[in-house]
Amino acid sequence: MTKTSTAAASNNKRALTAKEKAAKYEELKGKRAWDSAIAPAKQLPMQLMMVYFSGGGVQIFSIGMVAMLLSAPFRAFSGINDGSCFRSRRTVGIYAHSTAFAPFAPSNASNPRSFYTLFVQKIVFILCNCLTLVVGAWKCHQMGLVPVGTGDWLAFESRGQVRSIVPLWNFG
Repeated sequence: MTKTSTAAASNNKRALTAKEKAAKYEELKGKRAWDSAIAPAKQLPMQLMMVYFSGGGVQIFSIGMVAMLLSAPFRAFSGINDGSCFRSRRTVGIYAHSTAFAPFAPSNASNPRSFYTLFVQKIVFILCNCLTLVVGAWKCHQMGLVPVGTGDWLAFESRGQVRSIVPLWNFG
């Protein structure tokens, strides 16, 4: 064997077939779909720290933090299939992960934008975003914005009928 034929034989061993390349690409897309699905859970520790440092009073910074915590999951839910609402270059922070599951759909999927394509990953994504909603609700409770006491509902209580007091004796 010559030197060139040995090099050609080793290149053939290293070269992947089209089916192997496609299989590796599908595996990579599956991993990226899982990365996008658990991205909100990865951001939770940072959000908890920001919530802790924002304070317990009702100030503009705390209200802004709570508004971000409560609105971000709904924005993520709205773009779960295509992520088109996240494509702006100006988005930063929690909106930047742009969870577009359509690019991660398997090649043999009939409709990559269907909710049932990558169903498990989308359910995990929704659950992770629900954790963010729970943190936002907890912060609202800590700030006293959630009506949990009886004093918070006094405006909706009705007063009972007042009985007229009839004197037992008459002085007149």
